[in-house]
Amino acid sequence: MVLRLFYDGACPLCVAEMGRLRRRDTQGRLAFEDIQQPDFGAHFPHIDPVAARERLHGELADGTLLLGLDATCYAWGLVGHSWLSFLRWPLLRRVADGLYLTVARHRYRLSRWWRGQGGGPPEQGVCSCSSKDHEKGVGPPD
Repeated sequence: MVLRLFYDGACPLCVAEMGRLRRRDTQGRLAFEDIQQPDFGAHFPHIDPVAARERLHGELADGTLLLGLDATCYAWGLVGHSWLSFLRWPLLRRVADGLYLTVARHRYRLSRWWRGQGGGPPEQGVCSCSSKDHEKGVGPPD
């Protein structure tokens, strides 16, 4: 494992993105942790679940944290899709980060519009993923 991703398993957009990464990770470079799991804090006390809900968190093997698009671009680079690195160019970085934060802030509403799912974070331990996501092995178990 090179990068551990801490994602919101209650968000259909997040679950779909992690599923795409998981399918492309043929060399086992990524690990996926759902921040919505009841025992998340016990396993990862150094990750603030509130902050991780606001933006994707990634942790390198040496403990370095990558946030938002830094984590996303790094993860996609590890699975052979480094073309996203243009989002880290100095002139685009600020705009891309602003857009990322806007999408992240409204992701439940966007999920409802995009997939007919979402609308808000679930009660603790309740999953809003589709059964199709579970069949594919993404998202928290039922």
